[in-house]
Amino acid sequence: MVRCIRVPKKDGEAVRSVLREKGLLDLDSRIRSDSNCLLIPILSASYGDYPVVDAELRVQEHRETDYRELLDIPDDLKKELPNSHDVIGDVLLLKLTDDLLPYKHEIGEALMRTTPNIRTVMLDSGVKGDFRIRELEQIAGTGSSETVHREFGVRMLTDPAKVYFNPRLATERARVASLVRDGETIIDMFAGVAPFGTVICKCARPKIVYSIDLNPEAEHFAKRNAELNHIDNLVPMTGDAREVVKDLPDADRIIMNLPQMAEQFLPDALAKAKPGATIHLHKIMERTELGSFRDGLGPKMAELGLGMHIDRVSEMKTYSPTMSVYVFDIVRD
Repeated sequence: MVRCIRVPKKDGEAVRSVLREKGLLDLDSRIRSDSNCLLIPILSASYGDYPVVDAELRVQEHRETDYRELLDIPDDLKKELPNSHDVIGDVLLLKLTDDLLPYKHEIGEALMRTTPNIRTVMLDSGVKGDFRIRELEQIAGTGSSETVHREFGVRMLTDPAKVYFNPRLATERARVASLVRDGETIIDMFAGVAPFGTVICKCARPKIVYSIDLNPEAEHFAKRNAELNHIDNLVPMTGDAREVVKDLPDADRIIMNLPQMAEQFLPDALAKAKPGATIHLHKIMERTELGSFRDGLGPKMAELGLGMHIDRVSEMKTYSPTMSVYVFDIVRD
């Protein structure tokens, strides 16, 4: 039995807040409804003029939110525990230092207990190869790495062990979609499972979006995502973007999400862009190199007979202590 006060429901929230603020609320027991009143568990003998009763209340379970608090590992390693991770659908991707690898399963189980709506935890050893596929190892949970990721009302089937997908670009995808004018022809040169194209087709009204990727698995997932979101103007394609774009119509907008080397394909994108078209080029670089890269891009393209200017530059995310990922909005002159 738990000591409670009987409080009219209309006063319940106000009384609960005051009790909690004063440290008098019994947090180990759940508040119970009793006719027109609430039975609120207290740690004191009484509170105010409210009647005191003893009642059977359910135990209030407390969920730990910091996975680090659940781990029993050497103190000198705790400082190496990561503060962040990626979540794609119900799959959590985690990177660990070599020193933490012997404790990978304990870390995975702790994350399962503290992260809502997670089915499995995968150790992420990084993106590898031309297809930009993550090297993954399951360290907790069940099932495969295939999952459905949701953002801005759009559902996207993906598998980070088979195709490239970056959940941290959700805000950028929404931004680009907001810029799309009705009837645009859009080319995504390095599309993965077509998250840009899917969000754009769902949230804007382009004429058509061509989503290109070198990985055949990407086309498979992109087609399924078009079906999943009832989209009929997304065209997934497999191949080398430099070659594929030659046979496509001139574009009003081109997306270049290949931050390690997208600028190498910029002449091909500019040659396919209509005058006034916008190219969204992603680039990883040292922050100290941003100015020289930005200032040198136009003159370098001019030498090839390709007129352009940079309309906007923004930092999308931190990549390392000294590097960031930037997006350059480039306009074809």
